[in-house]
Amino acid sequence: MAVIRVRTTKHTSFVNITNQVREIVKGYGIKSGLCLVYVPHTTACVFINEGADPEVIRDIAYAVEKLIPWRDDYAHSEGNSAAHIRSALIGNSRIVPIENGDLALGTWEAIFLADFDGPRERKVIVRVLKED
Repeated sequence: MAVIRVRTTKHTSFVNITNQVREIVKGYGIKSGLCLVYVPHTTACVFINEGADPEVIRDIAYAVEKLIPWRDDYAHSEGNSAAHIRSALIGNSRIVPIENGDLALGTWEAIFLADFDGPRERKVIVRVLKED
C-alpha cells in the first residue's frame, strides 16, 4: 500500500493525481493487475474524467455547486453537509486495470481527487493487486 498526500488550496479543489498513481503502479513492476485508489475522508472523493481540457473540470465544479449548493437548509451542525453529500454521490474509491505495467486509462482520462471542505491535507491510499 502507498499513500499520496495532497494539500488542497481552496474550499473546493480538484487535483489531478494521475501521475502520482501511475508512478506507484510502475514501482511495483507488475504487468497485469488492478489499482485501487481510495480516499479515507467523508468530505473528499476520487473520480475519473477528462484530464486534457481543464474546462471539463470547471464544468463539473459548476454543476456540483448548482446541484448541491454550499448553503441550504441542512441539519448537520458542522456546516459542511454539502461536502458530505457531494463526496457520497461521487464516491471514495475507483479501481483501474493495470495492463502492460501501466494504468489502463482511456486516452483523455485522468484520476482526480476532489476536496469539498478545504483547504487541508488529504490522503489518498493506493493499493496495487497483481493478477495471478
